[in-house]
Amino acid sequence: MAQLVHLDGRPFALQHSGDGTPRPVDGGVLLPPGRVSILHGLGDASFYRHGQNSWSPCGWRRLSEPPLRVPNPTRLVTADDPAFDDPARHHSSAVAALRGPGGRTLLLGALGLDTPRLVADQDTLTGWYAASGADWFLAYGTEEEVFGGYADQLARRFGVSGRRAGNVWCSWYAYYENITETQLTKDIADLAGLPFEVVQIDDGWEQQVGDWEPNAKFPSGMRGLAERIADAGFTPGLWLAPFIALPHSRLAAERPELLLRDASGRPVVAGYNWGGPYFALDLDRADAREHLAGLVHTVVHEWGFKYLKLDFINAAAAFVPGRERERVYRDGLRLIRETAGDDVYLLGSGAILLPSLGLLDGVRSGPDVAPMWDNYASQDPSDATARNAVVNSVHRLWQSPLVQVDPDVVYFRSKLNLLTAQQLRWLRDLADVCGFRAVSDPPSWLTPAELEDLRAYLDATPAIRRLDRYRFTIDGREVDFGPAVAAETGGQLYPIS
Repeated sequence: MAQLVHLDGRPFALQHSGDGTPRPVDGGVLLPPGRVSILHGLGDASFYRHGQNSWSPCGWRRLSEPPLRVPNPTRLVTADDPAFDDPARHHSSAVAALRGPGGRTLLLGALGLDTPRLVADQDTLTGWYAASGADWFLAYGTEEEVFGGYADQLARRFGVSGRRAGNVWCSWYAYYENITETQLTKDIADLAGLPFEVVQIDDGWEQQVGDWEPNAKFPSGMRGLAERIADAGFTPGLWLAPFIALPHSRLAAERPELLLRDASGRPVVAGYNWGGPYFALDLDRADAREHLAGLVHTVVHEWGFKYLKLDFINAAAAFVPGRERERVYRDGLRLIRETAGDDVYLLGSGAILLPSLGLLDGVRSGPDVAPMWDNYASQDPSDATARNAVVNSVHRLWQSPLVQVDPDVVYFRSKLNLLTAQQLRWLRDLADVCGFRAVSDPPSWLTPAELEDLRAYLDATPAIRRLDRYRFTIDGREVDFGPAVAAETGGQLYPIS
């Protein structure tokens, strides 16, 4: 059906395959389910690309330039959606926008879970769902207005979590998988009295990914560690990857029926890490859901962890033809939420935005913040670098009314740190803008001056004001993330005025 709609005083021709007519709502119009194409008339506009999961690249590119995407096929399986990737077209997941001359922005956003996809060229902006789908939200106005209107529609559909993490200490960027009970016992004692709310133990405590029992480095068990964290005055936090298992795990060997399989009966590779592939659980199976619920019950109600970092969770939406990917993903998160209870903070990494809303409290917004700015040998926007993390987080800030945007850690240490003073400042300022501050520096690694700097930063409650896409004030001090984004785009910062 071809129609003409007027948005903010401008007519747009659109065609959609669904029944019904556009319905005005605050900030825009709702379009019926189906395939939607808008003749935008904005020419060589800047295209907003929203990545499928936490690590997928997110940002703006002109339509005349190569699309923003993950170039490495192996990395693509982990950090984006290989079922929908096109090196020749500008493509996006869930929402896309076009910013034309004068700064006016056209946004098309999905309001349902049936794997919404979008593409654009210099004539049209098109969106569709994998199957029947749901409504679309279409808006035209300032960038802040259209993204704000879309966030409001998502909040109405999926709900909003009001839980806040507080200041988080995480073990990952100090020790990675080399954590031990002995070292963490010392760190917990050193952290006592510092302004953290959460102490979160990261990867390295488990026997294998998929086998969620403590390994030999934790002889006292995880309940004892959680009690030690609580006795020091912190909320105990734990890293889990509950939807996946390594091929050599005990779960894969002893309970192979729990694994998601393709049409030929082989386990589906949901991504790559730990030196090879990993498999996904088949959460359509009742026994796999029972296994998941049992794991969460143990971690929360028997061991006592009240903050869960749920990693690699996009694996629940691994592609198998005919599978309702985002519905399965959301059902898995709902099971975790119901089992854990409302007093547990759930942070998702590898999270898919729409089906996470109303269930997760926080969502990682980019790749890991390694203590170096860039990997010049790779140029992969999903690589674990501080620059990639900053770029992704800045371009997902519009999600803040829906869920806490987690930009990952900030650094205060000079030990094992290649970041410049300006790069460290960008990380800290972005964490303040997001309202999510996490640190991974052991106090014993910090000089007295660095320790005092950390304490003052975590104690502060700065006033944040947004000036435009990249500029903010923090307690009146102007902060500009534009130069960080310009470096990511090869030195050219597209005009946004």
